[in-house]
Amino acid sequence: MLHSTTKKALAYATLLGLTANALGTEPEQVVVSATRLEQTQTPLSSVSVIGKQAIDTVSHIHINELLNRAPGVWVSRGNGQEHLTAIRSEVLTGGGSCGAFYMAQDGIPLRAPGFCNVNQLFDANSEQAARVEVIRGPGTAVHGSNALNGVINVITRAPGEEPLTRLTAEGGPHDYSRLKLEHSQGNSTHRVGIYANGAHDGGYKEDSGFDQQKMTLRYDYTGSVWTSQNVLSATNLNQETAGYVLGQDAYKNDDLKKSNPNPEAFRDSQSARFYSRWEREGSQDTHFVATPYLRYTEMDFLQHFLPGTPLEENGQKSVGVQTAFFSKQGAHTRLHYGFDADLTESYLTQTQASASFTRFGTGFPSGKHYDYQVDATTAAWFVGGNWEPKAERELNAGVRYEIQRYDYDNLMIDGSTDENGVPCASPCRYTRPSDDKDNFYNWSGYLGYRESLSDNVDAVAHFSRGFRAPQASELYRLQEGQLNADLDSEEVINAELGLRGNWSRASASITAYRLEKDNIILQDSNRQNFSNGKTLRRGIELELSWHIRENLRLELQGSYAKTQYDNDVLGVEDNELATAPRQLASAQLKWQPLSATKAELEWVHVGEHYLDEANSREYGGHDLVNLRLAQGLTKGLELSLRVTNLTDEDYAERADFAFGNYRYFIGEPRSAYVGISAEF
Repeated sequence: MLHSTTKKALAYATLLGLTANALGTEPEQVVVSATRLEQTQTPLSSVSVIGKQAIDTVSHIHINELLNRAPGVWVSRGNGQEHLTAIRSEVLTGGGSCGAFYMAQDGIPLRAPGFCNVNQLFDANSEQAARVEVIRGPGTAVHGSNALNGVINVITRAPGEEPLTRLTAEGGPHDYSRLKLEHSQGNSTHRVGIYANGAHDGGYKEDSGFDQQKMTLRYDYTGSVWTSQNVLSATNLNQETAGYVLGQDAYKNDDLKKSNPNPEAFRDSQSARFYSRWEREGSQDTHFVATPYLRYTEMDFLQHFLPGTPLEENGQKSVGVQTAFFSKQGAHTRLHYGFDADLTESYLTQTQASASFTRFGTGFPSGKHYDYQVDATTAAWFVGGNWEPKAERELNAGVRYEIQRYDYDNLMIDGSTDENGVPCASPCRYTRPSDDKDNFYNWSGYLGYRESLSDNVDAVAHFSRGFRAPQASELYRLQEGQLNADLDSEEVINAELGLRGNWSRASASITAYRLEKDNIILQDSNRQNFSNGKTLRRGIELELSWHIRENLRLELQGSYAKTQYDNDVLGVEDNELATAPRQLASAQLKWQPLSATKAELEWVHVGEHYLDEANSREYGGHDLVNLRLAQGLTKGLELSLRVTNLTDEDYAERADFAFGNYRYFIGEPRSAYVGISAEF
């Protein structure tokens, strides 16, 4: 028989989507984000896992359709594949704000430390992932810089031994089409898999749309001593971008919904990553893991949101390694420790075709604004452990120390002039600091405790500290005459208490937390970067899974939180932050009336929220309903129908107030997508 604690762990895993499919069961899955080692034991930090069944059912066009199934998470959709992220935070904007989130594929960050991109989740093949693991709040000792507010880790699918080929074709409005291919085969020693998809979207808005291709190749080896996991992934995105629509409540105006104020805007992005994970069991209950990796990204896009719409071109090349060593110390204690390193070369240029000026007189000269290179080195050491003196009690802890170094080389004339050294007729917006080197030394840590209150309920307490070093763009892409950005690393202290329980037909988790951020990097009224911001967020999160009947299940994810400025550096102390809804929620009612018939009705709620720091303008929030149906026709052949925004709600995917205007990314009306899948 299973021990009662093990039963609770498996039941809670079911709540997280680890062991349950639409209404039945599938082979037990695992979580790797907390320690880098696969484990069935539920982490003490707040982790949500969106499993393969949910990924296949949602069949998302944009990642925000999937991640609303984690409480306290809101990935706000821009146009096309663009997005902004919130995890226990407001929707973070600005060049370095994405540094608050550790976004990874199989634990390898999608972008190098210090070089995040707000849209970087489009670099991952989440459409064909095995699962997506989300840590809400600071990461563990294995994550380091950028694991400030949360971790999103996309796990690739492992190839099986039995030959399997699956083709899926989908079509929808605005000339949308997508083709997916999955193939795997092998034996007990060698297994290979390919997962590829290509999509075309003509765009709901005028002069918009995208073409996107993603591919993941995976080869797994199992030997008598070593096992290895080798993954090559690549993505390509060519997007015609639609900009904000301006005007109060423009998302309700039929004449504006499909308009595009920036028909010239575009984004082209390519990425590739390769890693080889090697692991083996040692003597005396030890386990060793080493993962060398390579990373490449390149992107060109027109910055339609800036006066003069300059063109940015950037890219990074990286080589790195992650290691971890696990050992068992007696009957009740497990330790893990390791070393990580990352070496990155990067470049960035910004060029404007013709000069322009704002109404405030600031100059945007023609030609190059920036042309620089940054070489970065990151090195980190970590140690963690778990002590379980008896099945009803558990304590874990960990700490990480990290050094991040930048070597910046300005390839243009220093200062604030045009590219030839000629001063602007009015003050130039852009400033180029002279060559420099910057070092940042940081630590993170966590402490967790679990106590069984009964056979059905566990109480959990978790405390964590996270950090993010300033991003290269915050240090060297300066404005308004600032020649040196003396920035500190952002820090966060997170404390949470939770109850996790399971019963014969239901599982639930409720977590209350307090998250305090310090040294937040902001931009003052003179557009100069500084490090004195402070915010406080307090909230509660809920996950629920209820088997109403054997063929009917309800799942619910919800959060309520308030995020406020905690100092007066911007003159708005105690005000709530913009784009920080107090309420976020989603629910899925899953019904399987016949073995070959599945249905899901989903509700998604985004609460009202302020659009500016003065808290004088609001967006009223919205509620969306989505319907998903799947019907098996013959063995291996399935037909599906997805209807998004079933009630045809007028809504904004994102709203804010800036530069004297209400600005909206318009949500799309009711849309139906038909798919057919064949398995050979």
